Amino acid sequence: MSTHINAPAGSIADTVLLPGDPLRAQYMAENFLTDVVRYNEVRAAYGYTGVYRGQKVSIQATGMGMPSIAIYSTELMRDYGVQRLIRTGTCGGLAEEVHLRDIVLAQAATTDSSMIVNTFGPGVSFAPTGDFNLLRKAATIAETSKLSFHVGNVLGEDQFYNDNLDRGKLTDYGVLATEMEVPALYLLAAKYRRQALGIMTVSDHLVRDEHLSAEERQLTLNQMIELALQTAIS
Repeated sequence: MSTHINAPAGSIADTVLLPGDPLRAQYMAENFLTDVVRYNEVRAAYGYTGVYRGQKVSIQATGMGMPSIAIYSTELMRDYGVQRLIRTGTCGGLAEEVHLRDIVLAQAATTDSSMIVNTFGPGVSFAPTGDFNLLRKAATIAETSKLSFHVGNVLGEDQFYNDNLDRGKLTDYGVLATEMEVPALYLLAAKYRRQALGIMTVSDHLVRDEHLSAEERQLTLNQMIELALQTAIS
């Protein structure tokens, strides 16, 4: 057991999918896995292990924001030996070519978070990047499945409501979408020498003011979930 995960040793798979929302974790486990066991209920951050196409996979809710995903990803890697972590969440589109329900694969993660500078000091701007092998698998599967997807840089923000950040300039520099977790996940995966990837569905477009409903965000992200699961077992 760890501080925030009350799973016994051996109950979490080597590969874990990381939705932020505990209800999405429950939905994913109940609708995509077989032989499901819920291993964590601490703080209602539900964690499940089951079988997908003959392989053991776990799903762990992380909550919102970089501090929260940092807690769960650290404990999963440090205390449970997890080797591959795939964020399965939503993001807000920024680039013109990105549309609602498109999938974004985070090749790299720009951030306004102080987590990077607090780790390395002011003299280094560490660049959090996704694992190439996972990224290549996910992109190949998405292309074969004829999904509408994009690969590139995403913005990981510290604040959901943020009127001070110039997202337009970031878009000019090729940032595709904004979210709140990937930079911390990639930073910690680098620390522990593990594989990590962010796979996200565009639930809103901040420039065009387009939005999926809360129910749609929870229940209609099946293409992204399937892509993450297929990437996990490939």
